Amino acid sequence: MKVELFIPCFIDQIYPETAFNTIKLLQRAGCEVVYNPEQTCCGQPAYNAGFWDEAKKVGLKFLNDFSEDCYIVSPSGSCTGMVKNGYNNLFTNSTAHNRCRNIQGNIYELSDFLVNVVKKEYFGAELPGTAVYHDACSALRECRIKDEPRRLLAEVGGLEILTMRDQETCCGFGGSFAVKYEGISAAMAEQKVQNALAVKADFIISTDSSCLMQLQGYIDKHELPLKTKHIADVLTSGWANI
Repeated sequence: MKVELFIPCFIDQIYPETAFNTIKLLQRAGCEVVYNPEQTCCGQPAYNAGFWDEAKKVGLKFLNDFSEDCYIVSPSGSCTGMVKNGYNNLFTNSTAHNRCRNIQGNIYELSDFLVNVVKKEYFGAELPGTAVYHDACSALRECRIKDEPRRLLAEVGGLEILTMRDQETCCGFGGSFAVKYEGISAAMAEQKVQNALAVKADFIISTDSSCLMQLQGYIDKHELPLKTKHIADVLTSGWANI
């Protein structure tokens, strides 16, 4: 199965290891992974800030960087949600309408693709400890992803998934929200981290690196005994033991 990989700019610039682990996962799932080095951003930052004309220019480049007849996989529910939903406002009834619809039907967030398309949940990962799963807003509400990450994490050796309070509540990042409303954003991160600590979790796991950066920032500032991990990094943990 041929798969085109979309690596969001956030991961490309800050968490490149997550991108490489995504490739390893897809290859272990039997996929031929293709990466177009000309790809850039999906346009979400400009879109969310209200600059739709600028977002449309970036989005049009995205549409031209990917194929209409191939699966597109991304380790980000946020960017996948932007393409699947935000692009409706940018390209409906435009010259790119049909191409946009085809690509929208082909793009998947990583856990959604592994569980529902490839139908593979066990990857031989091992990560001793306890963890809570954070439902990133875009993954949950825009991509309807809820059970898929949990099914994958249930197959990780040594890892116990716990349930924390307000599991589906936002972490407070929200892109420019964290800058414009710093106090509220920090309080939301504090609440999420404290809920994880309350159940004695070792890790907070999610599909979105932006959420994890927000939470890790609070954790580091207060020197708390907790770590954040992207699901792609969890699913490739412990492979040396196989």
